[in-house]
Amino acid sequence: MQQVIRSRAQTRPDPAPSRLNYRVQRWLLTPGIRLGLRIGVPFCLCFALGSAFMADQARRDALAVFLSDLRASIQERPEFMVGLMAIDGAGPNLSEDIREAVALDFPVSSFDLDLEQIRDRIIGLDPVKAASVRIRPGGILQVDVVERQPAVIWRSRAGLSMLDESGIHVDQLAGRTTRPDLPLIAGQGADRAVGEALALIAAARPLADRLRGLVRVGERRWDVVLDRGQRILLPPDRPVRALERVLALDEVRELLDRDVTVVDMRLRARPTVRMTGDAVEDWWKIRRINGYGQ
Repeated sequence: MQQVIRSRAQTRPDPAPSRLNYRVQRWLLTPGIRLGLRIGVPFCLCFALGSAFMADQARRDALAVFLSDLRASIQERPEFMVGLMAIDGAGPNLSEDIREAVALDFPVSSFDLDLEQIRDRIIGLDPVKAASVRIRPGGILQVDVVERQPAVIWRSRAGLSMLDESGIHVDQLAGRTTRPDLPLIAGQGADRAVGEALALIAAARPLADRLRGLVRVGERRWDVVLDRGQRILLPPDRPVRALERVLALDEVRELLDRDVTVVDMRLRARPTVRMTGDAVEDWWKIRRINGYGQ
């Protein structure tokens, strides 16, 4: 009996793993190996299957057509379509220019609209000061525009142009009588000094009914042009103060009501006056009569 028990104990397998099996199990329990077996192996298998599927040109074409049709079916749904454009804040002429600049063929999918590019095109128009573009519910492309307001008319070699208070071009003008409410400036470089011109026009308000315009001379100073051929020559620095001195003299001495053609204020310490030819001749006659011309 003891021999039978001893023989059975000798034939029973050892439950302890072998050294190689132990090392393999420990290696499989490594975090990196476990991650590779859980993610890397399935990924490599899927990649291999996908590569085998995409190796055929016909399959690739069919997949591209399927994805294109799927994308089109989503983008062309009625809730994503834009059917018209609404423009607020712009006049009829500017609205027409905006529609020509945007040049959209409605209806169009909202996915195909680049709102930033559309806004840049609208901002690029001269009469537009600011603009915003958005898509309203109901498939409406809403464009809100802040239009530049013309402040002066600039006469140049290219013709008549309307400028805003910053000197930015707003629109061309067919004739001066089209906008008699706007003051006139002329001369090369006058568009770069519109702010100073507006300050002079504001200072010359007492002469508003006689003011014909301002002329930029040498791109550095202004001449104030009045009716009856009179002209006030202003210095390049502090021209508004020089004009106010002339207006003060006119109020006290009625300077501009006399036979004066030019009031020269370019030399601040020595203003000069140029009289008409008839006034000069009369002045010499008076001197001869009084015996000063002998």
